[in-house]
Amino acid sequence: MILRALIARGTSALDQGGILNAARDARLLAAHVCDIDASRVTLHEMDEVSEAALARFDEAITQRLNHRPVSRIIGARQFWGRNFQITDDVLDPRGDTETLIAEALKIPAKRILDLGTGSGILGITLAAEQVDALVVVTDISKAALAVAKTNAKRHHVEHRIEFIESDWFDSLHDKFDLITSNPPYIGENELEGLEPDVIDYDPMIALTPGGDGLAPYRIITGQAQNYLNKNGRVIVEIGHLQGNYVKNLFLNAGFTDVQILQDLDGKDRAIVARYPV
Repeated sequence: MILRALIARGTSALDQGGILNAARDARLLAAHVCDIDASRVTLHEMDEVSEAALARFDEAITQRLNHRPVSRIIGARQFWGRNFQITDDVLDPRGDTETLIAEALKIPAKRILDLGTGSGILGITLAAEQVDALVVVTDISKAALAVAKTNAKRHHVEHRIEFIESDWFDSLHDKFDLITSNPPYIGENELEGLEPDVIDYDPMIALTPGGDGLAPYRIITGQAQNYLNKNGRVIVEIGHLQGNYVKNLFLNAGFTDVQILQDLDGKDRAIVARYPV
């Protein structure tokens, strides 16, 4: 079977299974099993596919029909133009999180802290984009930190990143110009409304802190002041209905210049705040 036919077969199976973007997913999975760059599939459409690759493709299609995300099947996700390894131990990054990077790159930060780093997308991207910055990334999960270390080496920034196992600020002592975080923020009552691609595959600890989902923001707004240099900034991702509540947490904690940032779909996606003293 040639690659074009394989992609067509996969597209049909995914489409019949009710998977959105069936053609895109089939193309990405075919590129993965055939070890071809996804951007160059068209150049290989007439290539014969090996029996081993056929078997891997069928297994990948079965996984996708069970709503396992393509990124988890191939073990990688693109973020800010870079390829990051992901495993079952970390959140599958979303493109909306690039909203934080776009804002962070406006801030002249020499020392950066990324809380709850997961796969490391925020801290590693900032280290790669700001070549004179020193970055500390934390996570409560040893397994997540291992993934972040792998990604830091992949992008050649491991020498400028310190990896610390920590529950929020518990193991930290230094001060920073910028603190970033994409914390778990989904409330318990929202979990049942999540898509199978999310609830069945993302680590629960990365999705929800329990309760109303706002506990991490209470911790960050209550403690970040102790870890910021003068006029230091905090940027956190938020759920699209949490903006005003989280904004008030920052204001009540003494932060200024508190702004709600929208993603490309116009939804509230992040908050940036400055601590003036």
